[in-house]
Amino acid sequence: MKSLRVVIITGLSGSGKTTALRALEDIGFYCVDNLPVALLPQFLEIQSAQPKNICQVAMVMDLRENTFIQTYKGVFEQLQREGYKIEILFLDAGDDALLHRFSETRRVHPLSQASVMEGIHRERMLLRNLKEMADRVIDTSSCNVHQLKDAVQRHFLSSSTARRLYILVISFGYRYGIPVDADLVIDVRFLSNPYYVAELKNFNGYNEEVRDYVLSAEESVIFLQKLLDMMEFLMPLYEKEGKPRLTIAVGCTGGKHRSVVMANELMSYFSKQDYPVNVDHRDIDKS
Repeated sequence: MKSLRVVIITGLSGSGKTTALRALEDIGFYCVDNLPVALLPQFLEIQSAQPKNICQVAMVMDLRENTFIQTYKGVFEQLQREGYKIEILFLDAGDDALLHRFSETRRVHPLSQASVMEGIHRERMLLRNLKEMADRVIDTSSCNVHQLKDAVQRHFLSSSTARRLYILVISFGYRYGIPVDADLVIDVRFLSNPYYVAELKNFNGYNEEVRDYVLSAEESVIFLQKLLDMMEFLMPLYEKEGKPRLTIAVGCTGGKHRSVVMANELMSYFSKQDYPVNVDHRDIDKS
């Protein structure tokens, strides 16, 4: 069995497939919209060759592709024979709800010729077999955007991480600007700077001696404990508020030493707390 997790989002036009895709992106899936189904084997082969970077992918496939109905079954069966576990999420909704959404957004139904309702009925008929194949069907008739995102994330997160924030920790250098998408910005420029220690200057925060230098100072010990205490206080409140993704930016002057060390400490802390978390050292190679 291949280790790459593959989720196909499909269903009726207007049922919320874009929202579902964004919900999976928020919890760490690599996402693609409207990938031609014939290209799926090549796409998965490329991604499987890079397991350290991507371990779960999600894509929307539907009747916007003219040959989708004729092609999907053979492609899915081929991939299953090759050891891929294909999970199909089918989004459905009642006729009245779909008609209201198309009327509200003024979008054209992809199969509509004489009327939107005619397109809805035709699409429902064409997708009936795919719906029967689906691992999970969600009726979005009465769902708002937030309820749908929550339902999708609940299903695809493991029980140990259900309803948990997806956390991205970024280290950065203030000289290159604060990350524009940061929710929390932590300034660690007050810590002793290894840049001014000759034997440490050319290393980065992954170096054991640099890490020891940063973390051994009394102010670093006190600061890190207070920072982790704050994270312990904040995370349940963000979860309660329904926030799906949190970006924490940790900055020092150049983004190479102090911020890298502290970002890695945060990464380690969140991993031990079973949060889905990733780290990005944005400026580590710039200074």
